[in-house]
Amino acid sequence: MAILKKNPFSRRVPDLVTEELVAVLSRRASFEFKQLFDIVHENLRARNAASGGEEMLRLRAYEKLQNLVARGAVKKTGKKYKGLPAALAQAIAPQNGHIPGTKPVVAAVAK
Repeated sequence: MAILKKNPFSRRVPDLVTEELVAVLSRRASFEFKQLFDIVHENLRARNAASGGEEMLRLRAYEKLQNLVARGAVKKTGKKYKGLPAALAQAIAPQNGHIPGTKPVVAAVAK
């Protein structure tokens, strides 16, 4: 009987909800959660990526937003959220340094 072995290493990439949150919060404007969710939901619907129902998506977006606040990528003042661009870029970048959709940069080595 063969035993299937799972790969213990998985490449974690940001999901679409986090990507949209980062894209909207990078605009350097403050948003209340309702306004922010409306924009994110509209963007996800345009990408045909809003599945699972609006209420479930709202819960997922709120959880992702709170994770960004905990990491220090988003500043919360009262009920308003404002993205910190440098921290947002670092929060969404994968661990291996590769950002999807970009060409790899080869650094020149000085001799």
